Amino acid sequence: MAELSSNPAAAAKIQVRGLVKTFRTNGNLVEVLRGVDLDIRAGEALAVVGASGVGKSTLLHILGTLERPTVGQILWDGEEVFSLDDRRLAAFRNRKIGFVFQFHYLLPEFNALENVMMPGLIGRLSPGASRERAEALLVRVGLKERLSHPVSALSGGEQQRVAVARALMLEPEVLLADEPTGNLDSKSGTQVQELLLGLSQDRGLTAVIVTHNLELARALDRQITLTDGKALILQGD
Repeated sequence: MAELSSNPAAAAKIQVRGLVKTFRTNGNLVEVLRGVDLDIRAGEALAVVGASGVGKSTLLHILGTLERPTVGQILWDGEEVFSLDDRRLAAFRNRKIGFVFQFHYLLPEFNALENVMMPGLIGRLSPGASRERAEALLVRVGLKERLSHPVSALSGGEQQRVAVARALMLEPEVLLADEPTGNLDSKSGTQVQELLLGLSQDRGLTAVIVTHNLELARALDRQITLTDGKALILQGD
């Protein structure tokens, strides 16, 4: 990655500069993000809120290098990540980022332990090391008695906790979550919310959480809202 000459803000883990994202829909060019500027500090938990369709998930996908911006820069620790080719960008993503989505995307033919082990095995951890780490994570998320249960036999809240454990399997620096409580009932949503907050603090993770859950948003260090394709600070400094 080529290091930029700009002087990154103190303690900024991720910097967004002049971010624009456009899509072509039915022959029309739609501008979803229109010059977003944002600093995300190392170790903070940031909520992204806003109305449906304003580009919250698109912003998260770009932060997570799942999509490239149309215009603009995304700097991680002062370095422009989108200078990497697709292969190197995928390797960067696998090393640095854990994802939790509204739908858990677990593999139904495997049990909870096997699902959490999967990133470790793909990432070339030994089976023994993968199993040990996955077991510890499942215990941490409160599923000690569910290790061998097929994920299809788990409740929605339990499935999402498995997904959180899987996201942490490769010990990422940043956790990105897109509506992690959106499909859960109130009780399960609160449990997952408390889990995400606790894990972020315990591990010193930088976390960015897209949510409509105002209780969750208020519990984080800062809130920003996306409106008219730009980011505005709602809470924090």
